[in-house]
Parts: sequence; C-alpha cells; structure tokens
Amino acid sequence: MSKNKTGYPDLHDHLAELKRRGLLQVIDRPIDKDSELHPLVRWQFVGGMDEAERKAFLFTNIVNAQGRKYPFPVVVGALAANREIYSVGMGSSVEDIQSRWDHAISHPIAPRMVSNAECQEVIIEGADLLGEGRGLDMLPIPVSTPGFDSAPTLTATNVITVDPDTGVQNMGTYRCALKAPDRLVVRMATRVGGAGGYLHYQAWKKAGHKTMPCAIVLGCPPYVAFMGPQKLPIGMDEFDVAGGLAGVAIEVTKAHSLDLRVPAQAEIVIEGLIDLEFLEPEAPFGESHGHVALEEFNLPMKVTAITHRLKPVIPSYLSQVAPSESSVIKRVAYEPLFLAHLRTSLGIRGVKKVSLHEPLTGLLRVTIITFEKNTPKTEIWRALYGAAFFKGDCGKICIAVNEDIDPDNADALLWAMAYRMNPVIDVRTLDHRGQGHGPKREAEGEEDSTLLMDATMKGDMPPLALPTKEYMERSKVIWEELGLPKLRPQSPWFGYSLGDWLPQWDASALRAATGRYLENGLISEKQQRNDVKAESKFRPDEL
Repeated sequence: MSKNKTGYPDLHDHLAELKRRGLLQVIDRPIDKDSELHPLVRWQFVGGMDEAERKAFLFTNIVNAQGRKYPFPVVVGALAANREIYSVGMGSSVEDIQSRWDHAISHPIAPRMVSNAECQEVIIEGADLLGEGRGLDMLPIPVSTPGFDSAPTLTATNVITVDPDTGVQNMGTYRCALKAPDRLVVRMATRVGGAGGYLHYQAWKKAGHKTMPCAIVLGCPPYVAFMGPQKLPIGMDEFDVAGGLAGVAIEVTKAHSLDLRVPAQAEIVIEGLIDLEFLEPEAPFGESHGHVALEEFNLPMKVTAITHRLKPVIPSYLSQVAPSESSVIKRVAYEPLFLAHLRTSLGIRGVKKVSLHEPLTGLLRVTIITFEKNTPKTEIWRALYGAAFFKGDCGKICIAVNEDIDPDNADALLWAMAYRMNPVIDVRTLDHRGQGHGPKREAEGEEDSTLLMDATMKGDMPPLALPTKEYMERSKVIWEELGLPKLRPQSPWFGYSLGDWLPQWDASALRAATGRYLENGLISEKQQRNDVKAESKFRPDEL
C-alpha cells in the first residue's frame, strides 16, 4: 500500500488501495443518509452474499429527506466489511494479524507531536457551530437503523479522554447520538470494569470537576482506527500500540480547544466538554447484540470546536445484528486471542482452533472449540472451562467439536450435539455468570449462567436491530437499479417489534428517518436529569 510522508497510510491511502484491489464500491447517485444509506450496505450482510463478496461503500452524493446536500462523502465498511479489507488496513495477511498485534503490544512506539496538522486545516467554533446546517448538523452522519433509531449516530469513532490523575489517554469506540448542532450524547459502557472512557468520567467526577474534555475522532489512519474497538489493557496508551503496528511513531497534535492529543492525519475531530452533572436520554439505537438498545440516560457533550481536513471522508460502521463490520473487526482480533489463551497460557493439548459464532449472536454468546481426534477428555474440559471464563462477555455456550464439523454451520453443530453428546455425562451448567453485553444489563443485578439453557424469549424484548421493512424494501429497489450483485435475502432481513416498543419511539424514529432528528434533541433536552446514574432506564410512557 502507498504511504504518505509519515511512513504509514492514512484513510485516503487506504481507500485508494481498496479501490485498486476491487474492494471499494463507489456510489455517485443521491442517497438519503437518514433512510437509505445504511440499509443499502446492510444488504450485503443479509442478502445471501459470501463474506468475500462484500465491499466498502463510498457515497459521494449524500442528501437528507428534505433534499439538503452535504459537502463530504461517507464510507461504510472501509475497515472490515470482510477479513480481506481488515487485512489490507493491517498491512498483513489474515493469518499474521494476531502476531502483528502481539508484536505491537510488546514493542510499542510513542507518538510524535507535530504542528500544522492536516486534521486542523479547517476550524469551526463559536457562532459557526450554531444553527441548522452548521456544526454537527453540517456532517452527513447516517441513521444506522432507520425505523428504530432516534438520531443520526457517530459509530466509527475513536473517542479520546484522559485520566485526570495520571495524564494517560484512552481511545475507545463509543456511539455518539447527535442532539443539536453543538450537542451530542456519548454512550460509554458502565459494566463491571467499565470502558476506559467511563473510568475517566468517574475519576473527573470524583475530583469535583463539572466537565470532562473529550475529542471524538472520525476517520483515522487504519492503524489508529483499529485501536478503538480493540480491547487493550487499561492504562495502555493506544497511540503507542498503533506505533507498534505501523513500525514508526504515529503523528499527533494538540486538539484546538482542549488539552488532548489527537491523530494529526484524522479526517474530522469533534472537540467538546462532557457534562459531569446532568445526563440526557439517548437511543433507541440498534446494537451489536442484535436488539435495539432502548432509551437510557447517558453523557451529554457540548461541542467546543470541530476541525477537519480540507476534503475529509467520514467513516461509519455497519453494526447492529451480526454479521456486520463491527463483528468482523472483533472476530478477526478475538479468535486468535482465545486460541493463544488455551494453547499458550493454559498449555492445553489438542486445540486446533476457536470460532466465535457470529450471525445474530455477535461473537459473545457461543464459542466453538475444535479439537484433534482422540484428544484426552481432561484437555477438552480444561479448554471448555478456560474458554468460558477467558472474557467476561463471551462464552455463555461453549461447544467442543472435532475437525470434521464446520463451526459456522449450525446444522453440523446440531448434528454433532445430537449424535456425539450424552447430556447426562457431557453437559455442565455453571452459575454466577454476569449478563455482559446485551439487552439485559449486569448492572441491574440479574445473573446469567454458562453452557446450555432454554434460549426462547421469556418476555417482551426490544426490536430486532435491523432497518424496518419499508426502508429495506426501498433500498432494495436502489440496489437493483444500481446493478449490484443479485440478492439472496436470508431471514431475518428487516427489523420488527418483539413487544418492548412504544409509540413514542415510533414517532422519534420517523422523525430521524425523515431528517428531523433535531426535534428529538429538543424533546430529550427537556428530559435531562441530575438525580440518575448513566444508563438508567428511561421510558417516555412513564412521564
């Protein structure tokens, strides 16, 4: 891949390489960002296409429901629409990705400060952040799950915060819902251990501060972009590890209005102050666990400046129901981690590979371990226990199979379970498991368990997190008009209610899908509270 003077590719270099390899689909016709863009790309994940057929989509002519045109293009799937695209960004083969991560973590390279950075060629602040079509409302941020989502949401983020005591920065991928031209709401995970950014939030709050500085980066050089979703040890600076991946120091610069370091070659940087006193309702939003995340109180952020390159490209992740871009990013990184843990850390013999089931379960619920024939039973059980508790939110169901079983074929897995398993002898159930990532929350005190359980729905749940039928059908017409590969729809290919859904959320979703999300921001602003914790449930029918 071509590299600029820094010695590592930026997003523009990466897109040029994808185009050279035939992995970039350029769409020049007008596309409505609120109701058409994400559903159109979604078809390559639910249309029966093989993973190798998926591409990154670059949209160059973006409008909203009112026909307003936007000045910047949006790219979806540029980091991980499939494994080949991920490997291009990593500058290696898929097989060598884990060794690249291992080397980078053990051989970090500190970043290098620069001035006159590309990410600050244009600076927007003060009055220019206010009013329709300005500030955040200037950016063509898509609605991810039209029909359910209440706002355009930043998904492909590298959110930068800093520990107020140690000065160590954290860079995580958190969703950020647009609320006003100068306000958004950030959702940082509050589970046990917490996201690095949320730990910083707690530290700033404990120290008595009223606000916390935060920079939201859109469009990093791939080596930096991969840092957000990757789970690194708390306290490790992601810029150092990105330097280890690149083999040279990553260039950073001081944010324009904050004392934070941001990637010098970023496309766009949204700078602001997170409120440490008030929380604001955020969502509904289609989540990676396959359901719509309902409204919760999360972290409002007042924008102080937006800086960007002269000709930025805005990335957006396709998340929600797996398989998706976000699940590919995680799968390529997580599966080798599990394998190394079992083989190297635990010294278990006979383990050939570990597969995290992707469709619908999103890698977090079902783990399949493939063993050599005649592996001793002791090693099989050591591996099952080891995989179940290696990562707190993964491995609710762990299955051991032989090499003749395709772990990605559910029929083959059921066949192995039906004819190779005696439930009285070969099944264990283990209690005291946290809920992890999903429509139910560990913070609410409800425990889960491990291995086998009845997986039927026991009550109302949030909707299936896909665009609703009307938007998928509308985008399917566009797909066919563009002459894109023949679709083979696989159920489920559109979102539908599973009982826990309110008419008020239908109304907010309709406003978002028709370009009127700012009205939702005005509504949720009136519902700000200072007597609740982050991620407290919020239901407008209880007002």
